[in-house]
Amino acid sequence: PDGTLAVAQQLQDIYGSERIVLKPRAKKLGLGTAYIHGMQYATGNFIIIMDADLSHHPKFIPQFIQRQKSRNFDVVSGTRYAGDGGVNGWDLKRKVISRGANFVTQTLLRPGASDLTGSFRLYKKQVLETLVKACTSKGYVFQMEMIIRARQRGFSIGEVPISFVDRVYGESKLGGNEIVQFVKGLLYLFATT
Repeated sequence: PDGTLAVAQQLQDIYGSERIVLKPRAKKLGLGTAYIHGMQYATGNFIIIMDADLSHHPKFIPQFIQRQKSRNFDVVSGTRYAGDGGVNGWDLKRKVISRGANFVTQTLLRPGASDLTGSFRLYKKQVLETLVKACTSKGYVFQMEMIIRARQRGFSIGEVPISFVDRVYGESKLGGNEIVQFVKGLLYLFATT
């Protein structure tokens, strides 16, 4: 709804369909199914997940690759809450919700990663396939479950501090329903891990 697809189509016209591959779906069907959809077309051994609206800046990708290579990590996650990571453009309410969600999750689940709700990540393709199959959550809590399941299965996780910049166009999908789903998901993970 924020026009990202139209911009991607323009980029495809410039750079060619062999470099910009678009596989749109008819409607929003959830993040997990989007990952599955995208994995069908991924040809490499690694997959980088990031927001297409550039809230996740591509300048961090070389750091993700370097971090992965440094210790052969299975997952490298961008973190807004360690090192010189941070957030720009969020109001106080959104910062409190994000920090609060991470704090409660850290307290209850002890995941060993500092930013559980972010989605800027590098995965070994086989690891991502395994994790997506293991996860049952939808929406906001899906990212958290991916890290929890990775730790549960003994996958190694590295982190790279990132600066997250709030989107200029469109709106956040974070609302009251997502917060309720997060709490339900958190309790489910607490009970099952």
